[in-house]
Amino acid sequence: MDLGEKELIVNSEAGNLLTELVESIQECERFYFSVAFINFSGLQLLLDPIKEAEKKGTKGKIITSTYLNFTDAKALEKLKEFSNVELKVFVTDKEIGFHTKAYIFDYKDHFKVIIGSSNITQSALKSNIEWNVKIISKEEAHFIKDVIKEYNNLWEMSVEADHDFIKRYEEFLERFKKSNHAQNIIYEDRKYVVPNRMQRRATENLERLRSYGENKALVIAATGTGKTYMSAFDVKSFNPRKLLFVVHREEILKKAKETFELLLPNEGYSFGLLTGNHKQKHVDYVFTTIQTISKYFHEFEKDEFDYMIIDEAHHAASPTYQTILNYFEPKFTLGMTATPERSDSRNIFDIFDNNVALEVRLHDALEDELVIPFHYFGITDIESVDLSDVDIDDIAEITKRLKVNERVDFIVEKMDFYGHDGDKRKGLGFCASIDHAQYMASEFNQRGYKSVILHGGDSSEKRQLYINKLEDDHDELEFIFSVDIFNEGVDIPSVNTVLMLRPTNSPIVFIQQLGRGLRKFRNKIFLTVLDFIGNHNKTFLIALALNGSRYYDKESLKVAITTGFANIPGATHIQMDKISQERILEQIDRENFNSMRYLKEEYNEFKKLNSGRIPYLLVDFLKYDGAPDAVKFIDKEKTYLQFVAKVEKDDSLKKLLLNDAFEGALKELSCKLPLKRIHEFVIIRYLLDHDSIDVEIAKQQILKLVKNVDPDTILHAFECLNQNYYDSGQLKTKPKLFNFSDGKLVKTKTFSVLLEHADYRKYIVDVISYGIFRYEKEFRSDYYGMPHFKLYEQYQMIDAALLSNYRKIHSSFRGSGLLVNGNEFFLFVDLHKEADVKESINYQDKFISRSEFQWQSVNSTTQQSERGKNIIYNKQRGVNLHLFIRKYREIDGKTEPYIYIGKGNSVQFEGDKPITVRMELENEVPSSLYTEFTKKV
Repeated sequence: MDLGEKELIVNSEAGNLLTELVESIQECERFYFSVAFINFSGLQLLLDPIKEAEKKGTKGKIITSTYLNFTDAKALEKLKEFSNVELKVFVTDKEIGFHTKAYIFDYKDHFKVIIGSSNITQSALKSNIEWNVKIISKEEAHFIKDVIKEYNNLWEMSVEADHDFIKRYEEFLERFKKSNHAQNIIYEDRKYVVPNRMQRRATENLERLRSYGENKALVIAATGTGKTYMSAFDVKSFNPRKLLFVVHREEILKKAKETFELLLPNEGYSFGLLTGNHKQKHVDYVFTTIQTISKYFHEFEKDEFDYMIIDEAHHAASPTYQTILNYFEPKFTLGMTATPERSDSRNIFDIFDNNVALEVRLHDALEDELVIPFHYFGITDIESVDLSDVDIDDIAEITKRLKVNERVDFIVEKMDFYGHDGDKRKGLGFCASIDHAQYMASEFNQRGYKSVILHGGDSSEKRQLYINKLEDDHDELEFIFSVDIFNEGVDIPSVNTVLMLRPTNSPIVFIQQLGRGLRKFRNKIFLTVLDFIGNHNKTFLIALALNGSRYYDKESLKVAITTGFANIPGATHIQMDKISQERILEQIDRENFNSMRYLKEEYNEFKKLNSGRIPYLLVDFLKYDGAPDAVKFIDKEKTYLQFVAKVEKDDSLKKLLLNDAFEGALKELSCKLPLKRIHEFVIIRYLLDHDSIDVEIAKQQILKLVKNVDPDTILHAFECLNQNYYDSGQLKTKPKLFNFSDGKLVKTKTFSVLLEHADYRKYIVDVISYGIFRYEKEFRSDYYGMPHFKLYEQYQMIDAALLSNYRKIHSSFRGSGLLVNGNEFFLFVDLHKEADVKESINYQDKFISRSEFQWQSVNSTTQQSERGKNIIYNKQRGVNLHLFIRKYREIDGKTEPYIYIGKGNSVQFEGDKPITVRMELENEVPSSLYTEFTKKV
């Protein structure tokens, strides 16, 4: 940045004040801060750079204030630990407020000053709407002289924050909290309780499903995201005469009843509990446990309830739930779950008629602020713990190597350094084995940190006892060490610290363990996650988990790591030390994510999480946040079943696949995954139970899942299923499953016969269900117009033919970088022209900025040709230029997809054969994607 230049710093995808402060502390010779408030949530994010500055001998002065009592005494105490920081506090009174937010950095030959709106809190540094102006100037400039003079005046007016001052301030805050405790109570007026974004989406989707005759649906959302509120909003809209709310555990029943009473106060309904202790059967809205209703259901009429809610619906496949679900005949049944795993061979999706009204996973929940932010610190483990030559599944050996006194000291040191939110530490430590957990609890107890161990063999009473003790602010218990029991289903809302003490061998388990601390809770601001990263060969799985995308490639992962996971929403902060970063980047470079060896490992790891059962169905991979991308298995062997048969050496599967018609049908359906248009699979789903379908029925079926549909697109889908646009090679090798004539699409005899066979039908239905569920997850119910492209989604060239209703052979849509369908021009661009030669970049096709792109036509195009004129005068001629970009043509031997970045309009052009065109993009590319396209790793 040039001297005298000014820059506005805002918190956005492109960057934030925290990044600027960290960089400045690392590079300056001295620093001076003056901020009205310092919260521990913000200070924790600056601890490492301040510590580094201390090691280098970089000194700093910090002034904060007691204004409005917002500064944490704990933050002041923490700052006193640094020998390089002098700390003063401006003590305010009623007359004088203190509002400064200034960060001054002294370099060898200039000053950098940042003045604006941000205090030191996690939100101000990362996610709030804040304006801060950065100015770089020479020391002799008037502005710098004024700033330093004012800072020195403030320094003189402030008092030294010694331990005595901090103690008195802390005692004052305690008294203040007690006398003003009412201020901490959230004011909840039922008139003003409005649905959040997730709840609105769910209720809209439920309304649409019901409007097309559906009477069951499932909502999948992370713990603590407000599913009960969402169900109450939907009940309010549905307005049932009688309601049955069924839960698995009694402790959440009263809270659910209170939520409904809050949101439905004036509807004239009575509410009651039907449990072991309460028998209020004759009320309008009955809240019951599965244990109680399974004893009393015969006392109710089958159609007694208009609306039934099954909470924790992943239990719905069990016999007790099945009895209830089969007995009652409500007008609508809603299932709610955080993890839709199967509890036996019955699929939970089937139970709710394959209608998923909504799915909210961790990244969505962070984005919608349904859970609290987390501060993740990836810390390189001590050298004496060497896991480089040990199999990650050899738990006994891993346990032996982790049971090191020196490691416990290191963990305690880091834990004390980073601290935690709130007064009492409430921690969960995830260990490799029971033996490891016992060792950790024993060592922590010896060091004065009261700890216990819980594992799968403990009774639910024992678990509840220790959970209650941890939750209690006045109990000494600080840590529960466990193996896997807290991965899902156990809720400890007040947890503020998570220790990852074992090698991560599964992104799914990592996300589940992280999720244990993300529940919103009174006065809880953030979760501290300390992950002790060893040198085992699967360290990169942490990056997969944190990146939050099931569908990743090497390049996007590497960019995420080097940018500190800039794509993660809100005030969440992810920081890995340099050694861990380099170790993970090296592993990613070495790993081939498309090799059979890697895919087998990924599959086997998932199988372990599936209770060791073979995941025969594709929909099994939709159960968990962080599950592998099942389409990779299909790409390897043409069908998922073929992959399973090969890995499992399963003779019964191999025998099934000997039927050419069945294998051909599976291949034909599987090659369409992942779906970019849902129409074909919705039509096929209808034809599983009907002989034929016309455009009108197809429209009704499609509108259950998407908000709008073009009649011509339905017709095009019929034509595609009739194989109208296959080339001669495809027609020879692909089985004919449907015939289209006289306005109807009809099943062929081949397909009908396959569906009569129970096993064939099961696997065909699975491919259809997976395709539809995954489409809903990625595209939701939105309508994208014609052509049907979603911004920043991945596409192959041939997808452009399908999604623009191209009525010639689709396989011709490949080869050249420009493909045309009428006035729709599709520009496919490789930023790096040669695979695997990263230095060989054709600089003619490039981003000029996030809103401008330079593109070069093929060598034969002239400005005088019709095609040339259509490109350079596209707007005047009504031509749409659609841009699809990818960084590399292929990675690890596999062709990469393109990313759709929307339409561009030519604003400048030069040259002939080829023409170089400068385009203005209709949509500014998000900064995280722009970084991914343009950053070299």
